[in-house]
Amino acid sequence: MKAAKLQTEAFGAPSDPPIVLIMGMMASMLWWPERFCRELADREHYVIRYDQRDTGLSTHYPQGAPGYSSSDLADDVMAVLDAYGLEAAHLVGMSMGGFVAQEVALRHQRRVLTLTLISTSPLAVEGLPPSTKAYREHSATAEGIDWSDLGAIADFLRRDAAMLAGTRHPHDAEAVSALIAQDMARAPSFASATNHFALVSGEGQARLRACDLTMPVLAIHGTADPLFPIAHGEAFATVVSKARLHRIEGGGHEIHDSDIDEMVLAIAHHAA
Repeated sequence: MKAAKLQTEAFGAPSDPPIVLIMGMMASMLWWPERFCRELADREHYVIRYDQRDTGLSTHYPQGAPGYSSSDLADDVMAVLDAYGLEAAHLVGMSMGGFVAQEVALRHQRRVLTLTLISTSPLAVEGLPPSTKAYREHSATAEGIDWSDLGAIADFLRRDAAMLAGTRHPHDAEAVSALIAQDMARAPSFASATNHFALVSGEGQARLRACDLTMPVLAIHGTADPLFPIAHGEAFATVVSKARLHRIEGGGHEIHDSDIDEMVLAIAHHAA
């Protein structure tokens, strides 16, 4: 695999304990709100966010032919640590980024201090509930989208964000629309982000199990998450020996501005 160029951004003092943020499917680092990053940095952490392959200003691949696996995304986290001269870091992964973070922690145990897993699911745990019926019906509409049409993609992403929203706070459609527009304008080939749908696991990933995680794990999960219902978050506390769950009451599959203070406090305490 040819090395990828990864765009990164850091907040805070390099002398503080490092936290690396790993975002989810089709989402650049902009989906880690800047206020979220700065508040973590204000709590004496060196915070690094980055664009995964096929997002933002990182390496893009032809649409429909990513040429890399989920294990390559895990190796990219190691490349970020190496580039910043970090022996180890606290990892925070959201959604697909949570799967990447788990793989990193299982394959590179000594380089991961703690894991925080937001709105995701434990590797190799069966019997967990599927997405809600409403979200599954929404996802099915993706099959009829022209994924080479940026306008159609933007419309789908706006609907998707609304479907993923929780019940605790009103959905801010205007803010989400602005973020999607910013993300699309920033990427030289935004349609390539759809390659994330086609990712194949690297050799041996099927043997990776969340129950083998040995570092402290914090699962942050909205009780109204329609993609990964709360049972997925609860499963971490069941199968991982050093895991605990922080519920965001009424939270969806999102980092809502009104929940940032609560989430940052939980992460900073966990990564102290």
